[in-house]
Amino acid sequence: MRDAVARFVPDGASICMGAALEALIPFAAGHELIRQRRRDLTVIGPISDMLFDQLIGAGCVSRVIAAWVGNVSAGLGHNYRRAVEKQVPAPLEVQDHSNLTIAFALQAAALGVPYLPAHSLLGTDLPRSNPTFRSAADPWSGAPLLLVPAIRPDVAILHVQRADEEGHAHVWGTLGVTRQAAFAARRVILVAEEIRPRARILSDPGLVLAPALKVAAVVHEPFGAFPSPVQGHYRRHHDFYHRFHDESRTVEGWERWLEHWVRGVADWKGFLARLDAGILDALRVTRPLPSEPLDYGA
Repeated sequence: MRDAVARFVPDGASICMGAALEALIPFAAGHELIRQRRRDLTVIGPISDMLFDQLIGAGCVSRVIAAWVGNVSAGLGHNYRRAVEKQVPAPLEVQDHSNLTIAFALQAAALGVPYLPAHSLLGTDLPRSNPTFRSAADPWSGAPLLLVPAIRPDVAILHVQRADEEGHAHVWGTLGVTRQAAFAARRVILVAEEIRPRARILSDPGLVLAPALKVAAVVHEPFGAFPSPVQGHYRRHHDFYHRFHDESRTVEGWERWLEHWVRGVADWKGFLARLDAGILDALRVTRPLPSEPLDYGA
């Protein structure tokens, strides 16, 4: 993880993370961004749960393009709120979206078009808070439209269940805008639970996320999305989210959390080693439910 972040995520980069909403959130990558003290980042995503809140609190982020920032099961994000209301630890620019318009913005970039039209935000205040949206009329009916501009991240950091070393990856479950992000971004970093042989991945081509030529790096990081869930591997650890909510309520509490879980360890393995014994085993899938095999024979 250290090398991938160092090579492909410079200061000032725009990064799409948390593309699968509440699942497959690349916390291992986010913590490495903090340890490498990245600055002036733009973070892009629909929800991201508490990952964006952590990056904001660590002073890594100057702009957020998102539908929501917080801690889904516990409530608001304290670091995000401090940054918006009090400029602590630094001022923060916010471009408000809905989940749908984030998807449209990434899809527009994936298609290579400047925008996609939408109806869903008409009549809301979001176009007032986000000046990148444009009002227009349908050229056929004259009906009002909202034009959602394309968003092309410099990097999409995407957690997947399995990948090969060349960048072919399989991902399943709740995907959110994972596929749109992979095609929209200039480059992709894959964080994989498992590394499989190329032939095994390509044996089910319908599951392959994106062309390998989009992928700049593949990182093998088991439990790299903890505490978020990864279908087929482990469940969500609800208590970790609630404890973070309580401990980050004050700046002092947040700094203690940051030192213990992120800055005080060398890497993700160090983070996992600080968890109470038995937590990871308790979250592992215990009742496999494999899908029906497909036959690609001619």
